[in-house]
Amino acid sequence: MSPIDKSAILIIYTGGTIGMREDPVTRTLAPMKFELLLDEIPELNKLDYSISSITFNPPIDSSNMTPAIWTKLARTIEKNYSRYDGFVILHGTDTMSYTASALSYMFENLDKPVIMTGSQLPIGVLRTDGKENLITAVQIAAAKKEGKSVVPEVCVYFDSQLFRGNRTTKKDSAHFSAFASYNYPALAKAGVDIVYNHEKINYPKNKGLLKINTNVDDRVVVVKMFPGLNNQYFDSILQLPGLKGVVLESYGSGNMPTSGWLITSLRKAARKGIVLLNVSQCPGGKVMMGHYETSLALEQAGVISGQDITVEAAVTKLMFLLGQNLSLEDTKHYLGKNLKGEIEA
Repeated sequence: MSPIDKSAILIIYTGGTIGMREDPVTRTLAPMKFELLLDEIPELNKLDYSISSITFNPPIDSSNMTPAIWTKLARTIEKNYSRYDGFVILHGTDTMSYTASALSYMFENLDKPVIMTGSQLPIGVLRTDGKENLITAVQIAAAKKEGKSVVPEVCVYFDSQLFRGNRTTKKDSAHFSAFASYNYPALAKAGVDIVYNHEKINYPKNKGLLKINTNVDDRVVVVKMFPGLNNQYFDSILQLPGLKGVVLESYGSGNMPTSGWLITSLRKAARKGIVLLNVSQCPGGKVMMGHYETSLALEQAGVISGQDITVEAAVTKLMFLLGQNLSLEDTKHYLGKNLKGEIEA
């Protein structure tokens, strides 16, 4: 393969554990310069790709992730889209699923891979998982079949598995298998070979130019149901000035207490134009509104079923739709629609 035919990959380093090292004095982890990170992975030079990089300055701990940074990432990819065959985003694990979900909604006509990865141990640590994660993420980002990208989606690659980004949840902070996709199968598994699950990959139906839409509205809260939920506190949340949307984390298949005060609060919020989205606390399974009597009242109060969506994908989907200046009815309609593979079609 001649240099002109090499797959071109852009690595975007936002920060995260993969690029951290221990301060010898404080013993705390802090981001290091990306050039030093690359020095730790000489194996990248053996790949027959043209690899470039962009570093966020300063690097960001993923717990400080914001919609503004999602916008910066989307625009960075848009600006460089024609120059590269695929993109790898190095990102902290804590909010990786939120960023992956948000980016999936922001891109239209995406036909190149955007692979997010990171690590549980810093790249300079002897037993780091960062090397394999990054090397394989780059290989997946460069993979083509008959001249087309094999995985033209926003994905998360971690511990030998490639998942659709808006289907992922961080499940573990102590093991290398940090992410899971409970309601959708892996898009690829890396062993001796990288085996792709082609029938589960989303391929763009339109062949238009890439478009990005970064308008989001962050006037959203998440409220988790639990026994003993306080009436006064719950009601005060739903009456927050300017509140536009609420993600309700319910029990099981979408159940909540049938207390009169709770249903009354929800009805009042719905009448004020606040969008109420019901998601399950269970990592697997789905919300089935009306399946039990306890969820039938929610449906009647104007609560929308999130189906099998993750909390991360629900929050970012609600932010995205609220940012589109749609009518209330259209917002509710699209919440129930499968936009980017985030819910069962």
